[in-house]
Amino acid sequence: DQSPDFNKEEKFMSGALIALIVVVVIVLIVVFWYISTRNGIISFRNRVDESWSGIDVQLKRRHDLVPNLVETVKGYATHESAVFEKVTQARADAMSTPDTNVAGTAKAEGQLDRALADLRAVAEAYPDLKATENFQQLSRNLSELEDEIQASRRIYNSNVQSYNTKIQQFPASIVANQGGFTAREFYEIEDAAQRETPSVSF
Repeated sequence: DQSPDFNKEEKFMSGALIALIVVVVIVLIVVFWYISTRNGIISFRNRVDESWSGIDVQLKRRHDLVPNLVETVKGYATHESAVFEKVTQARADAMSTPDTNVAGTAKAEGQLDRALADLRAVAEAYPDLKATENFQQLSRNLSELEDEIQASRRIYNSNVQSYNTKIQQFPASIVANQGGFTAREFYEIEDAAQRETPSVSF
């Protein structure tokens, strides 16, 4: 027969083994949760970056369109030099703003919107200009771009909302703070009038 001391030792070893297994399981659960949460945050962040690149592409297309529009209007209204200079400068400021500067981009694009509104006002005074095929095509292209920019902005802001919520909610906020994940800025249009889809019917 086994001695009482041996039985006690066997029970102690069995209990220690169970405790070790429990600890290992808990550690594995925590590690799995951490990895899953971190990957989830990265996925949300990547959606934000992807949707911002969508806005950036549309803005660059608009920047490329502006010089042709200015030259077309200039052919009919050469004396409106102040308006042309304003549009050109606003475009240059928008193009020089770093892609990562969301607030700066919003401000610069708002200035370009206002400059283009002045250009539209000039075009209204020249029916012959509005009737040209080139001007009508540029107008359609600009209108389509404005719609696409607005749609891209809504998608981006929705993704930012989801990402910011994700990294601020406990316990995911622990992983976010440890991983250096920070909140992203919304792409807000500075001028309240510009929150509506701009009318670009020249």
